[in-house]
Amino acid sequence: MLWSDPENEPPKELRDMQDMLRRLGVLMALATFVAMLVIGMR
Repeated sequence: MLWSDPENEPPKELRDMQDMLRRLGVLMALATFVAMLVIGMR
């Protein structure tokens, strides 16, 4: 399992996990932004 092999792309599970983490990060950023807006409005 060498990473230098050009035809070897990361397995589907790894890519799915990365996509899920990216979506979670975006959701967390949006939630934090909305929370700051709500706190600022008060």
